[in-house]
Amino acid sequence: MGQRQAVSSAPEEIDESAVFVGHLEDFKQSKRVRAPVKDREVVIFNHLGKFHALDLRCYHAGGPLHLGEIEDIDGKACVVCPWHKYKIALENGEGLYQGVNPQDPNKTKKWYSRGVKQRTHKVTVRDGAVYVTLSDATAIFDSDFYAKEKFNDADRPNPET
Repeated sequence: MGQRQAVSSAPEEIDESAVFVGHLEDFKQSKRVRAPVKDREVVIFNHLGKFHALDLRCYHAGGPLHLGEIEDIDGKACVVCPWHKYKIALENGEGLYQGVNPQDPNKTKKWYSRGVKQRTHKVTVRDGAVYVTLSDATAIFDSDFYAKEKFNDADRPNPET
């Protein structure tokens, strides 16, 4: 799906549905920009020269991912939600958690996947400008609930799952 883009000297085609979210200069100090893209609010990270765009609100309980720290988790760059410390891979929106296999006699902690939970979007960089194209809306992700402009508790998914 091409959710990230490294900065390169080769010009990249910009999809007609792409939305301008900032200039490369905007990412130099903070390494992240929060921006509205059509009907969603997204956060765009520049991590180690690669751009990643995710829905702004965490799939678990709607935490503000633009305030999260970036950590390397099991070889994957992840944003850590500041509310409940959920780890989300920047590359593909995969939720990661650490657990112990009860069958393991050493009870060694290991990282496991919850599957792809957070919607990610395509980032294009061209002529010093950064654009985001929203991902395919036919697929459903847990983060979609919190991407709505308004939501109520009756529609809220169970954060314990």
